Amino acid sequence: MYSDDLLDSIRIYQFCAVELNLFLDNFPDNENAKDDYKTVSGKLTCLINEYEENYGPLTSFGSSFIEDPRAWTEQAWPWENYEKEE
Repeated sequence: MYSDDLLDSIRIYQFCAVELNLFLDNFPDNENAKDDYKTVSGKLTCLINEYEENYGPLTSFGSSFIEDPRAWTEQAWPWENYEKEE
């Protein structure tokens, strides 16, 4: 999967996670929503990990594991990791 495809998938799953979280704020006992949230957040975590392993960190807010702290400033920014269409 190319970096721009991964970023699109991450954005989609982030949107779904936020919407499910808002729904659960109003209906905290809804078991289907809880299950969906667990599924979506698990997939989101996997996508973020895959992106960061291949292209570098997405954030610098302490939530991303970084083996090399300089990677944040020396690697391409997330929006620079895309395949140009020819």
